[in-house]
Amino acid sequence: MPFEGLKEAARRTLVNCMGVRAGETVTVVTDDPTRAVGEALAREAGELGAEPVLAVIRARRISGEEPPAPVAALMRESEVLLLPTSASLSHTRARKAASEAGARCASMPGITEDMMARTMAVNYGEVAARSRKLADALKGVRSLGLTSAAGTDLTINVTDLEYFADTGVYHAAGDFGNLPAGEVCAGPVLEGSTGVAAFDGSFGGVGLLAEPIVLTFEDGVATSIEGGKEAETLAALIEPFGAAGKTLAEIGIGTHPTAKLTGAVLEDEKIAGTVHLALGNNVGFGGSNDVAVHVDGVILSPTLVTDGGVFILKEGVPEF
Repeated sequence: MPFEGLKEAARRTLVNCMGVRAGETVTVVTDDPTRAVGEALAREAGELGAEPVLAVIRARRISGEEPPAPVAALMRESEVLLLPTSASLSHTRARKAASEAGARCASMPGITEDMMARTMAVNYGEVAARSRKLADALKGVRSLGLTSAAGTDLTINVTDLEYFADTGVYHAAGDFGNLPAGEVCAGPVLEGSTGVAAFDGSFGGVGLLAEPIVLTFEDGVATSIEGGKEAETLAALIEPFGAAGKTLAEIGIGTHPTAKLTGAVLEDEKIAGTVHLALGNNVGFGGSNDVAVHVDGVILSPTLVTDGGVFILKEGVPEF
């Protein structure tokens, strides 16, 4: 895409979403596959009068793998932190420490130039309002029933959870979320999260799915992974982490109005009317499963209903 398109998307990111001010330290951590986006963000931060720091790291093998220690230290010292990397740094101790130190942080795993131009052009004030409305609708819910035409039939225990509205507006110290943004998510309680999830959109580390990956959960841990070659790829990806890598870590509901299915989970999980579930690390949601993997899978056109019989989604159509 033309550089001017990327330049405008970078400025929207820095000004509208991150609230960057002159004189602030803006650290951008990137790697070779996403380097064009990282360099555009750093360049635009400099033009805004901020102090940009660009750190190019080796692409991580898997989402959740920690960055190098010197880069983790840079992250902690930042006022604004942007993470356009090929694998996600969201669920790492380094990112969590930076947020706790006050950095305003946006994680952008798998971001492409085209995706950035398309998804950053929306009104994030409207995305934020819709996401907060959904989070409010889920307050007090103890369990969620999730079904889909692909074969999903899962009960998820969400007792006493706080929902995180990923709004795309990160102007206060310690704010954290994705860009592109547009989801409401929480880390489910393991006990009682039982049934089958059939992922028919995409899966982190795998990409677009030609046929569904079907996971069977018992008390929040996947006991089987079935499907074709893509299921085998996922199984091989998480097998080194044992049961911790098969632990149900997140449920999320997309709220972005223009996101589309591309195979990049960063965008796919934001599609309005989809549900995504993650395996692995849940520390970012206040859990204790501190494992170096976090992969999300997307379920298309699902029905999601609360234990009180209130529909959140009906075959992918929002009801909130």
